[in-house]
Amino acid sequence: MSSTAITPNTVSKPLNISIWIFQLLGAGVFVMAGVMKTMIPIDQLSEMMPWTGQYPLSFVHFLGLVDFAGGLGLILPSLTRIAPRLTVIAAVCVLLQLIAICFHSSRGEFNVLPVNAVYISLALLVLWGRGKKAPISSR
Repeated sequence: MSSTAITPNTVSKPLNISIWIFQLLGAGVFVMAGVMKTMIPIDQLSEMMPWTGQYPLSFVHFLGLVDFAGGLGLILPSLTRIAPRLTVIAAVCVLLQLIAICFHSSRGEFNVLPVNAVYISLALLVLWGRGKKAPISSR
């Protein structure tokens, strides 16, 4: 059976390492955001992210779980080589940060937009890298 996925032997080592770094960075920021939104008491969290104090705690926790799952999705499928296409799907889902940009813009929170832009950039790099340039074949 032939596979259309490129094996690490056919992709340059620096490119492959770069894509792994993008995946780790993306996973790290999303897992961290998820942990913050689910574990930090809302009064402390709202000092860092004012919008969290203006929405139900269950909504903030839900978004935290989504962030956490997205972070895991950016790294675990590729790392384990179990359904590595899920990494590409997770990268597409991270593009929902466009909604976060609209949300923060509507609230006048323009200072956080560069953070969202970094998230989107990392997601696009992972999407391009694992979707087109250096996909990982499953076991």
